[in-house]
Amino acid sequence: MQTITVTTTPFMDQRPGTSGLRKRVTQFQQPHYLENFVQAIFDTKNDLNGGTLVVGGDGRYYNREAIQIIIRMAAANGVKRLLVGKGGILSTPAVSAIIRKYHTNGGIILSASHNPGGPDGDFGIKFNGDNGGPATEQVTEAIYARSKTVNRYLTTHAAAINLDHIGHSHIGDMAIEVIDPVHDYAELMQTIFDFDAIRHLIVDNGFRLCFDAMHAVTGPYAIDILEHRLGAPAGSVINSTPLEDFGGGHPDPNLVYAKTLVEAIFGNNPPDFGAASDGDGDRNMILGAHFFVTPSDSLAIMAANAHLIPGYASGLKGVARSMPTSCAVDRVASELRIPWYETPTGWKFFGNLLDSNQATLCGEESFGTSSAHVREKDGLWAVLFWLNILAARRTSVATIVKEHWQRFGRNFYTRHDYEAVDATAANELMHHVEQQLPALIGKELNGIMVSAADNFSYLDPVDKSCSERQGLRVIFSDGSRIIFRLSGTGTVGATLRIYIEKYESDSSRHHEDTQQILQPLIDTALTLSQLRQRIGREQPDVIT
Repeated sequence: MQTITVTTTPFMDQRPGTSGLRKRVTQFQQPHYLENFVQAIFDTKNDLNGGTLVVGGDGRYYNREAIQIIIRMAAANGVKRLLVGKGGILSTPAVSAIIRKYHTNGGIILSASHNPGGPDGDFGIKFNGDNGGPATEQVTEAIYARSKTVNRYLTTHAAAINLDHIGHSHIGDMAIEVIDPVHDYAELMQTIFDFDAIRHLIVDNGFRLCFDAMHAVTGPYAIDILEHRLGAPAGSVINSTPLEDFGGGHPDPNLVYAKTLVEAIFGNNPPDFGAASDGDGDRNMILGAHFFVTPSDSLAIMAANAHLIPGYASGLKGVARSMPTSCAVDRVASELRIPWYETPTGWKFFGNLLDSNQATLCGEESFGTSSAHVREKDGLWAVLFWLNILAARRTSVATIVKEHWQRFGRNFYTRHDYEAVDATAANELMHHVEQQLPALIGKELNGIMVSAADNFSYLDPVDKSCSERQGLRVIFSDGSRIIFRLSGTGTVGATLRIYIEKYESDSSRHHEDTQQILQPLIDTALTLSQLRQRIGREQPDVIT
């Protein structure tokens, strides 16, 4: 094999966000753009030279071409062994599971998660470390720093690897294994959940489910596990074929974009259980007949029912949630007498807690939940967790949620997303809110006193690193919260997210409409931010 050194110049826009580097496909297709960032990874992570690397993606447009580029560069940069999913497919949680099972030096995941795909859509790349989790801030900052100075990358003229057949091949001294993308992940799920009980629920009790793979990566995983291993009838998994453009849809599992599933679950003769996952398989949405489970409630209910799951029957070490996620799980942790942690948004912040055995379950309000079995969000795992609860309790999704509220109280919660906002206007809005925070403490807004107001910072209890400026919080004396945050997952403009929460212990009010209950706080948030005047939007793009 002849190593080729290609001269290049840096791109100055390659700083990874909360989930790696995400840009338009057309930006990644620029000469040297992908190669520069990949070389920055190899130059930063020296243990990949002579090590083992996992590579896969969600099947979106440009996935196959990017994998071939990475394979050639990996060989030229001294990688000894490379594992790649058949067809270039590997879900994000599957990559994490494979890294951990085979003790590799890390993995490269090609995905823009829930963002649209296709030639005019988005593409993304991120590096996961040897614990299976997203690279730490220190690593991503080092990769970014190298991307700004990289002046050459290494590659070779090797022929393209056939990704459509499981097998072994070589480029120079690098061994390449095209592997079954589902097998290792499915086997891991069987060690956690009671597949016999779930199968009995589905096969022997007429339990009907519908899983929407949204033409994204979880289709093959859901077919194998839900239909083949657990006995759900053929067709229970819909939109199961991964497509480069996700069938023209938006692979985000929420009430707006999972339209086919939502129409079925809220229609006549609905299935007993509905669920969806996103582009790369790390997010989940849980539904019952005519009933939506918020991600925050889902995390809390999982924690309260974990003793029913074989993999967690011995107890939870702790729970962790991102700061914007509702405080519902905190109440469960208090009753269970286990620690709970509040971290910034971004799954990488859970890594130290999981690695040090201080937390077992973790969750984010943005439809992400998982546990110590991997170091990523895991959409299908969450679905199996709920199916195992349903198999053990033999009641409906709605009843489980309502009984949880009866026991712990209800955290009314909503998130309003304003997408593709002018970045300058969004940053000015955040600055306007932040300037007001010190004066709000001790002041009454809508008759409730503000007890705290700040820009959230996090001190990692394990490595003592500090992450500052993670979101603006207004916290009221009754526990209600208003949070403003700019998301790092979009590729056009800015995504402004406003999170509203109010706790209600009175069970006679638990049935009331979330938006109506929260409207006074929503109005307060709009007034504080001058949102309509500053960004020119009357309504959010998505409400969850």
